Amino acid sequence: MAFVGRSRHQNSSRDSAPGPRFVLFALLSVVCLYYDQRDGWLQSLRYWLQGSVYPLQWLVDAPRVGLQNLGDAFESRDSLRAEIARLQQRSAEVDVKALRLEALEHENAQLRALTQALPALVTKHLAAEVISVELNPLKQRLMLNKGKRDGAFQGQAVVDARGLLGQLTRVGPQASELILLTDPEHAVPVQIARNGLRSIAVGAGNSGELLLPYLPVNSDVKAGDLLITSGLGGVFPAGYPVATVTGIKRDPVLLLTQVRAKPLATLERDRETLLLWFDPTHSAAPVAPVASDTLPQVTLGAPVDASDIEAAPDDGVGADGGEGEMPAAPAPVPVPVPKAVKP
Repeated sequence: MAFVGRSRHQNSSRDSAPGPRFVLFALLSVVCLYYDQRDGWLQSLRYWLQGSVYPLQWLVDAPRVGLQNLGDAFESRDSLRAEIARLQQRSAEVDVKALRLEALEHENAQLRALTQALPALVTKHLAAEVISVELNPLKQRLMLNKGKRDGAFQGQAVVDARGLLGQLTRVGPQASELILLTDPEHAVPVQIARNGLRSIAVGAGNSGELLLPYLPVNSDVKAGDLLITSGLGGVFPAGYPVATVTGIKRDPVLLLTQVRAKPLATLERDRETLLLWFDPTHSAAPVAPVASDTLPQVTLGAPVDASDIEAAPDDGVGADGGEGEMPAAPAPVPVPVPKAVKP
């Protein structure tokens, strides 16, 4: 037993000590390094060894790569969902902005058309937006968002880019009521642009129709004639377009011509209107009606001061062809002067 144990101890100590094998492997390593540095002949061997070891490296690294790819997949899916939601919200915002921009462009075009269509006698104008519409056979009214605080006043003329709309009937602090040309209670003095024939256009209770009921049967009016404001009545200026004649019916029994016209203004589609102020000194300014109290009172059969009449020779014959005194003058009969009517 002691012999066996001593031999094992001797062999292990012999193996652990450096010997010829170490010198051999060291020399071999030096030779390989020398030839590899000079000729590079070990590169091909290294290449093939790396190719043969790669599957083993892939198998060892596969679990880690799989877990990382799975995490990236879930993270990418969540990020894609968040990105899609953000892009959808952005797209909705862009669509709203595009619609708003389109509406603003349309509104700006309307405002430019409104201002370009104004006559020269307009000294001031104010854009007003329609906030309420009431269109029925009995009432043709619009509510505007401008009132007395903005300078609006009762009877003020209102137009759009194509023609006359009407006038203000009720003015509040912040809003006003506009009576349209087509309202049955509204009338506007007009004249035919072709020949200057004057008349009055009244509302028919329909947003697309006006009536001219006061033209004689022999009036020179044709379909397609342009009706413009005559400037009378003290509300609308002269020469502003109102409507075009669409139909004519002559009735010899009534001795009148039934004329229908279509307003040029888009009464049922307008969103922007203009309130107008005029230069009263302009030649086309509205002619205000004369108040009745400024007209002289005329009476028939009123007594005349004798001092104002030159005496006539007395031939003894009365005014009734007989002799004697002239009959007494009849009692004075007052003649009422009609008040000027504002349409």
